[in-house]
Amino acid sequence: MWQFVKYVFATIVGLFIFSVLGFFLFIGIASMLGSSEDKASIDKNSVLKLDLNNPIQEIAVENPFAEFSGGQGNVLGLNDIKSALANAKLDPNIKGVYLDVQYPSVGWATAEEVRDAIVDFKKSKKFVYAYGEVMTEKAYYLASVADKIYLNPAGGMEWNGLSAEYDFYKGTLDKLEIKPLVFRVGEYKSAVEPFFRENMSDANKLQNQVLINNIFDHAVENISKSRNIPVTKLKNLADSLLIDAPQDALKYKLVSHVGYYDEVETALRKELSIKEDDKIKFVGLSKYAKAEKQVKEGPSDSRIAVIVGEGAIYSGKSGDGNIGSETIAEELRKARKDKKVKAVVLRINSPGGSALASDVMWREIQLTRKVKPVIASMSDVAASGGYYMAMGCDKIVAQPNTITGSIGVFSVLFNFENTFKNKLGITFDRVNTNTHADWPSVTRDMTPFENDRLQKSTENIYATFTRKAAEGRKMPLAKLQSLASGRVWSGREAKANGLIDEFGGLDKAIQVAAQAAKLKEGEYRVKFPAQKNVFEQFMNKITGDAEEQMLQKQLGDFAPYLKTLKKLQQMEGTQARMPFDINIK
Repeated sequence: MWQFVKYVFATIVGLFIFSVLGFFLFIGIASMLGSSEDKASIDKNSVLKLDLNNPIQEIAVENPFAEFSGGQGNVLGLNDIKSALANAKLDPNIKGVYLDVQYPSVGWATAEEVRDAIVDFKKSKKFVYAYGEVMTEKAYYLASVADKIYLNPAGGMEWNGLSAEYDFYKGTLDKLEIKPLVFRVGEYKSAVEPFFRENMSDANKLQNQVLINNIFDHAVENISKSRNIPVTKLKNLADSLLIDAPQDALKYKLVSHVGYYDEVETALRKELSIKEDDKIKFVGLSKYAKAEKQVKEGPSDSRIAVIVGEGAIYSGKSGDGNIGSETIAEELRKARKDKKVKAVVLRINSPGGSALASDVMWREIQLTRKVKPVIASMSDVAASGGYYMAMGCDKIVAQPNTITGSIGVFSVLFNFENTFKNKLGITFDRVNTNTHADWPSVTRDMTPFENDRLQKSTENIYATFTRKAAEGRKMPLAKLQSLASGRVWSGREAKANGLIDEFGGLDKAIQVAAQAAKLKEGEYRVKFPAQKNVFEQFMNKITGDAEEQMLQKQLGDFAPYLKTLKKLQQMEGTQARMPFDINIK
């Protein structure tokens, strides 16, 4: 009888699993078929609708269930947004743009590129409306270029300046009797401070204060131009917390209207000259990507290849949210050998990571530079190992609010001997063929000689980093080292110090690459990275989301700290990495 029950249960489970797999297989096939659909037809008098509340990355990840979830779960592609705006600028069927912007999950430099694309769209004299029930500073930065800005009367606007916050783990490590062993070069190399301090060092506090001041100053200056409000007034409003309610934002002219969504729709109908009961023809980003292209591409035999590196840097293949040196090196080799590719743009959005992996990619960049121009385009952050990638390129292009620099390295080990002994009752003993055969070890104290060897190894890697950076920037080594020490710079400061060449986003870097390859506008085509299989991307995403939700449910506010520990586990060797999580809000 029990055997029969087991077989029945196994059959039910099998059928269930088969049904689930079949469902996802169907979605995968539908996605692939959908990708080969004919071009979308865009009705006359349409409005391009951009929901900027989803995460924005360099390359999009589409959720096949987006239609059933109101578009939630998509990861927007920065280039897709910019291409849509550039196309809509010329499209006679698109009369304007509607921005839904409240909590954009995006870095400041990415927000800059989206904002610049909206500014360029406005040259067409078509309208731009923005609406939010609430708006963060970053949301308002994007919305501030709109012709009309609506804020929900029951909502609110955050306008109190920026703050940068770090987590520190010394107290936790002390309680667990874990000894951190830190080896670093650079007064400002603060990525290891959370393990042996309870607060920021003076040097770290200084660099972060200067950094967020530069980012906020740049945002305020641009908002001042868009809204015709003096910079001093905008800063005073932030200092005095005068923007408390939507009516305050209206009073001080930060927004043009306080109103509900139906009032926004009424205003849009007037703009479109349609009746009150007529439906507004909104076109979403995914549909508009299939619309007829108004921006014509150049010839396919002259290409500028864009190679994207996004995430922390590791050896091996790139994965979801990280840069694998093997993958980037392979892409550079392909571009170098492809005769149709006349120049390369290396798009970097990374806080750094493995110093070894960074150097592997640097070498491949040097080999490619001998054959064709290689231009670095920095996104939100290109620091430490991210800067290591950029410094070997012919030129570096970054936004004024890009986070960069952090030229420095560190190594960190942990001694768990007392943790195992005093907390778990576990002890260790060993035999060695040589004096230091078990070095480095996480279950015993290292000797002064062993510590010295690790410090010297870290210093040697730093010397290589700074020497190559000085060569790449054509700068005396002493001057480069004065800008290094692990210090983080904004793009503004980086340009003043000679660490980057020009301000601009990816489009600017492509222009620089074309000029270096002696290609005129219209004489080349841009080759962007091919997206992975949509089904594969989505499965990776829902797996990651499920893990994230499980951690959040089980650990609550402690979930982010476990994620940090997981990052520590992934670290191998000396790191060229900026501070773990700089939370600017």
